[in-house]
Amino acid sequence: MQSVRVPNDWANEHLQIIRTLMERAAIYRRALAPTMWLTGVVGLGAAVAGWALGVNTPRGFIGYWLGVSVVPMVGSFLLIRRQALRDKEAIWSPPTRRVVQALLPAFLAGFGLSVAILVRVGGAGDPMGKLGQTVVFGWLPLGWIILYGCAAHAAGFFMPRGIKLFGWAFVLMGCGLFALGVPPAPSAASAHGLMAVFFGGLHLAYGTYLYVTERRRNAV
Repeated sequence: MQSVRVPNDWANEHLQIIRTLMERAAIYRRALAPTMWLTGVVGLGAAVAGWALGVNTPRGFIGYWLGVSVVPMVGSFLLIRRQALRDKEAIWSPPTRRVVQALLPAFLAGFGLSVAILVRVGGAGDPMGKLGQTVVFGWLPLGWIILYGCAAHAAGFFMPRGIKLFGWAFVLMGCGLFALGVPPAPSAASAHGLMAVFFGGLHLAYGTYLYVTERRRNAV
């Protein structure tokens, strides 16, 4: 049985990607703070707006938060693009592709799960009935939180170590809330509150931590 050889081009490409990621660790760390702040502000503002505007139906809740999720994604892309232009680097570089590939499975799983529930809940002949309220306002936000944590942890293999710990926080706290049990009749207000804590408060806190620690590093 012949041994399989790894092509030199493939090995050289991966070595170059690893080297580039190590060299850019500080840059990525600086770029993460505004990205986290953006996500936190959008998440917190959207939660307050969703509660104030009365987004309290299962379909309305899912559609609303799917729409909100587009805002930080587009904003993060623009921030990364500005950073790349400032440093005169290619936006769609091999390291960027690795990060996107790491994020994609969990993001697609969350999107697919949301759409599958969206088309089955709240309409005429709803097969979920009253259970739909529990699924959408209780289970689904926790599913989003856990999948987001998985995505952040996967991206952390190509970024500073802190993002992996940030992802673990989402996964462990989301699973912990699942273990405590979802109330039999969760409300839209409690679901918006959960989104505010995780996608608002935690992102703002982590962004502030990154900003403060980066300033301390630069001061040394």
